[in-house]
Amino acid sequence: QVQLVESGGGLVQPGGSLRLSCAASGSIASINAMGWFRQAPGKEREFVAFVTWRGGLTNLRNSVKGRFTIGRDNAENTVYLQMNSLQPEDTAVYYCAITTQVVSDTPSRYDYWGQGTQVTVSS
Repeated sequence: QVQLVESGGGLVQPGGSLRLSCAASGSIASINAMGWFRQAPGKEREFVAFVTWRGGLTNLRNSVKGRFTIGRDNAENTVYLQMNSLQPEDTAVYYCAITTQVVSDTPSRYDYWGQGTQVTVSS
């Protein structure tokens, strides 16, 4: 079993920055990638970014490229999401997740999920 705990959400003004972190514990030997997803009210959960656990390869959704950065610290079993130039449309609950399957940007391919952390971008 794997547990994920997110932190770092909050309220920020447009143009501001936040850094989300996600710490993994438990049976983590089979991690292929860790990802971040988000879900706004009334919308489906959508992919934000992933990083492969062994190679450190990353992928981000087009709307956040140039603003968000994903990274991992294997020694600490932690993945982070640095979010800069935040906009109101980035407002959502952000979830981190682990996949032990083929690396993907599809939520159904992820096996373990955190509880989510709220990010609100508003003036």
